[in-house]
Amino acid sequence: MPHHRGLPAEQPEAPKPVGQPAANSGLQLEFGHFSDPGRVRGHNEDFLGYAEPAGSERGWLFAVADGVGGQEFGEVASRTAVETLIAGYHAAAAGEQQSALLQRLVQAANIKVYETGRAASPGGVAMATTIVACALKHDRATIAHVGDSRCYLIRHRHAMALTRDHTLVNDQVRLGLMSAKEASKAETRHVLSRTLGLDLFANVDVSEHQIMPGDVLLLCSDGLHGAVSPQEMVRAVEQSPGLDDAAKKLVELANENDGHDNSTAILARIQGVERVGMYRGRPYKLR
Repeated sequence: MPHHRGLPAEQPEAPKPVGQPAANSGLQLEFGHFSDPGRVRGHNEDFLGYAEPAGSERGWLFAVADGVGGQEFGEVASRTAVETLIAGYHAAAAGEQQSALLQRLVQAANIKVYETGRAASPGGVAMATTIVACALKHDRATIAHVGDSRCYLIRHRHAMALTRDHTLVNDQVRLGLMSAKEASKAETRHVLSRTLGLDLFANVDVSEHQIMPGDVLLLCSDGLHGAVSPQEMVRAVEQSPGLDDAAKKLVELANENDGHDNSTAILARIQGVERVGMYRGRPYKLR
């Protein structure tokens, strides 16, 4: 599986925090990843990538994309989205807020996938992908996603989804038009309500979460989270000697439990953080 190492409205003035300007991301982590086409499909339409910190102003970035089944060139769409995201992250100006940066970069990835599809043949092709991206810096995780690829937080032996699937049935559940039980059995439960690449604009969800040492973040495609329970996710992480082994174990479980789809996992374990406050968009170390 190929991979890569590789303006908000004015806010009211807040009291200036006590502390010193944070000099770097102050974050230590270990990570692992694995991807597999599954037992049925002949090729892998998932793609993953990551960017290591560059200089004092840049944190880590991880991303998983899943080319939409039924569309042409799903593997091209997922790879294009992740490569565009990673390249944009490397080129971003120092000091740009993570939430604004991820919003901008996912929009850029959407346009790139859209344009790639239009240029693929004289008449163009429909090309689409999901994406989930997680930027880690100081003591915060910033997550952006479109579609049903997910990010989980594993903490205190519990796995909690930090993203909300953009599917038709999930939208109906949120609006109170369908129960969660009905949604789990609906034939349309895998039909996406948002993707990258089918339009010039993508509706991106972005959220920010505080992280602590010992936390594990899992980014995965729906081929994995649709076949592996949160309890199995926790056990795989706890019982594996390393995160590469844990990621492989999760994909193997997805294949054992189902195996009809591609499965991809990125795991990042937080080893140390630097507690910071924010003043006018700039981080300050907290004593």
